[in-house]
Amino acid sequence: MNISPLAGKPPTPGMLVNIPKLISAYYTGIPDPSAPAQKVSFGTSGHRGSSLSCSFNERHILAITQAICLYRKQQKTDGPLFIGMDTHALSLPAMASALEVLAANKVETMISEGDEYTPTPAVSHAILTYNKGRTSGLADGIIITPSHNPPSDGGFKYNPPSGGPAGTESTRWIEQRANEFLVEGLRTVKRIPYEKALHAPTTHRYDYLNKYIDDLGSVIDMDAIRNSKIRIGVDPLGGAGIHYWVPIAAKYGLDLTVVNKAIDADFRFMPVDWDGQIRMDPSSPYAMTNLVGLKDKFDISVACDTDYDRHGIVTRTAGLLPPNHYLAVMAFYLFQHRPQWAAAARVGKTVVSSQVIDRVTSRLGRKLYEVPVGFKWFVDGLLDGSVGFCGEESAGASFARMNGEPWTTDKDGMIAALLASEITATTRRDPGEIYAELSKELGESAYDRVEAPATPAQRASLLKLSPDQVRQKEMAGEKIVSVLTTAPGNGAPIGGLKVSTENGWFAARPSGTEDIYKIYGESFRGEDHLHQILQEAQAIVDAALK
Repeated sequence: MNISPLAGKPPTPGMLVNIPKLISAYYTGIPDPSAPAQKVSFGTSGHRGSSLSCSFNERHILAITQAICLYRKQQKTDGPLFIGMDTHALSLPAMASALEVLAANKVETMISEGDEYTPTPAVSHAILTYNKGRTSGLADGIIITPSHNPPSDGGFKYNPPSGGPAGTESTRWIEQRANEFLVEGLRTVKRIPYEKALHAPTTHRYDYLNKYIDDLGSVIDMDAIRNSKIRIGVDPLGGAGIHYWVPIAAKYGLDLTVVNKAIDADFRFMPVDWDGQIRMDPSSPYAMTNLVGLKDKFDISVACDTDYDRHGIVTRTAGLLPPNHYLAVMAFYLFQHRPQWAAAARVGKTVVSSQVIDRVTSRLGRKLYEVPVGFKWFVDGLLDGSVGFCGEESAGASFARMNGEPWTTDKDGMIAALLASEITATTRRDPGEIYAELSKELGESAYDRVEAPATPAQRASLLKLSPDQVRQKEMAGEKIVSVLTTAPGNGAPIGGLKVSTENGWFAARPSGTEDIYKIYGESFRGEDHLHQILQEAQAIVDAALK
């Protein structure tokens, strides 16, 4: 991985996106539905793109929203639709476009009070709160966000009545129908002018902020945080939850300081990420440079990405915790401090998350639920209580309320951040100290992710690999003990393969948008062994693809 010389530094003026040009392109760009890069394409987190590349334009949003309206009818989802947006420049025009279609289709739509930005978890929380105890008239939602992507990007995703990310079958249906609308020139898309849509009888205001904040005591021990008087630093990274922190501090009496209150669509206040891009990634040591520099001023410091579905934890003892480290600490702590959770509640993780989590799960006497990449795989388990906590290596997590009932079924960076304060308050040790103790007991982990080139044909082949195509018996000096192409937890295809030895593993998955595949690896024998695993991994995959 080549690190940019600008990584961790303020962006230069020439790096900032031209917002007027971006917005103009949203309305004037006409995507070519015959060009793969300009079609509607739902990845693991909805449709994403940029108006500057004709991959996220008004026509995309009109088509997707009409497709969602039809999908709701097909599924008999006739309750309100909760919709929220983040602070990316393309989110506001996409919100307006979506509302024009929703109102024309007479969908009861819940927009935020005061046009407030809305974090992803606040939408999921609203859906689950409304649907609790109902069997009909169920609510669903739309979240307008490209997550932590650069300022030029936009994103649009659908959450069904389960409250979490839509499954593959749903997104494939919506994607296909939306592309049909693009091909026909939006001829059958229903739409009314924005002002009329805003004041339509089906458009309602919803207080996402206070409904979410008032309920936090059911999932986090806010009393323990208040009584401990620990000092909390928060960098909202200019994201959708920026106005949530001060009311949280006021309601629960926390010693909490928001260190950066800036909102700017070009995100000029963000340190540049590893590759020279502006990216609001709370797990990146480069993007988090400012908060890491303040770590000694607070007992715990936290951040979330732009839509608040990911977290970043900065401790005095360890600085910025790698996501896998904090996931292990969360699991270790929660299952010892949530006595009302079911005895059978499992620990959820993705196949590319650290095996430290496996070892913590075993230490706790719990069962592991290991699934493919994508938070959608955790939704059912969070809903029925069979999963108490779940997380993925990219710093996304959620967990149950104190009583074991579901809180959100989408990733919730805010409760992950607040839990770091609860852990510090309750144990009088920060999460970095707890992870250091776990490492001594369970083993030191070296973890990394790299990329390798792959043709479109190779990417397609990687998705269809079978275990018997891997003929090697050893990797990095150790016997290969398992080759997986399906996840142990639910048997679903992992979209690649995972090869394990006694002290290490790698997983390879193709990119959905670039001619590369990603290789994740981990070793419990140190960095040198990890590098050997990653080197041999590419050879193993290449041989299997041939």
